[in-house]
Amino acid sequence: MKVEVKCSVSNCEYWARGNECVASSILVTVDRHSSADLNVEFGMMNGQQADNAAHSAETCCHTFVPKRANP
Repeated sequence: MKVEVKCSVSNCEYWARGNECVASSILVTVDRHSSADLNVEFGMMNGQQADNAAHSAETCCHTFVPKRANP
């Protein structure tokens, strides 16, 4: 099953026309881990169980990479 992911951050390397995210995988964490060292296994962070968020505003996408400038 393919999941459609929408993203409005147009300066991300993985942003595509139509606000589509074209990354091969996506990592979203709880904001309080936004500066953490992310040696992550799927569903785990730093050896701990994944966190819970009550609202989307409490989350953070770590897949973001600034878009490369055109040569």
